[in-house]
Amino acid sequence: MTTTELPRRRSRTGTIVLTAVAVVVGLAFVLPAVWILIGSFRPNAEILTTMSPLSWHLVIPSEVTFENYVHLLVDSGFARALLNSFVVCIASVGIGLALSAMAAYALAVYEFPGRNLIFAVIVISFMVPFEAIAIPLAQQFTDWGLGNTMIGLILPGIGNGLAIFNLRQYFMGIPQSYREAAMLDGASEPRILFSLYARLSGPALTNSALLIFLGQWTAFLWPLLIVSDNRLQLAPVALAGTFGEHAADYGQNFAGTIVLTLVPAISMFVLQRFFGRLSIGSGEK
Repeated sequence: MTTTELPRRRSRTGTIVLTAVAVVVGLAFVLPAVWILIGSFRPNAEILTTMSPLSWHLVIPSEVTFENYVHLLVDSGFARALLNSFVVCIASVGIGLALSAMAAYALAVYEFPGRNLIFAVIVISFMVPFEAIAIPLAQQFTDWGLGNTMIGLILPGIGNGLAIFNLRQYFMGIPQSYREAAMLDGASEPRILFSLYARLSGPALTNSALLIFLGQWTAFLWPLLIVSDNRLQLAPVALAGTFGEHAADYGQNFAGTIVLTLVPAISMFVLQRFFGRLSIGSGEK
């Protein structure tokens, strides 16, 4: 064996070992998700019985059924909660993205006293855990008559400090000469924002939309505090209802988990491709 072949063999051996370790770690993370996915298609009575003793039935069901999904979407009222979540998320993304873009634009292009202080407060706002202010905020909303309303569910989601921070940093990378040229052509500030800055900031807008959407889609504590009417409840809270005081329907819970996971996963996959196209398009400009 030559002196040059020995380092190559060692490098190849190290690569094989690292790949094997990566596969084992990956399986450790994937197997629970696969078990939940398969469990959503099992009869409820068989979900826990397959865990002991361990066998191939743990990942290969003896019977495939859609009963869990049917009961979840038809009988339990989860479909209405899912629709409520879609309405809240879409409204929050639309309103929140517009407000975040306007706030970011003002902080990025205008020079005014206290600008840095306001920006610092916005940065601090998304570092404070929402759980720390949820209870007093819910009490305030109840005093305002916003309990058990869609407005009460939407409002906390539209003020996203991280989205403002993200957009402000992106806006500051756009040359001021673009804005000056637009102003010379007679464009108003709203037109400059939505026709110029927004068109050049596709990746940042996409990222901010995802932040707002995922924040509202996964919200649990806030709808639990502000809504007591089952007709207005959101999907995560409705899913928690599959666990009763004395019994639990694991089949419906697993089915609901899969549904709640698929929606953001599909959204991120679609927007990721859109994000790439926007990056290329803005780079070409």
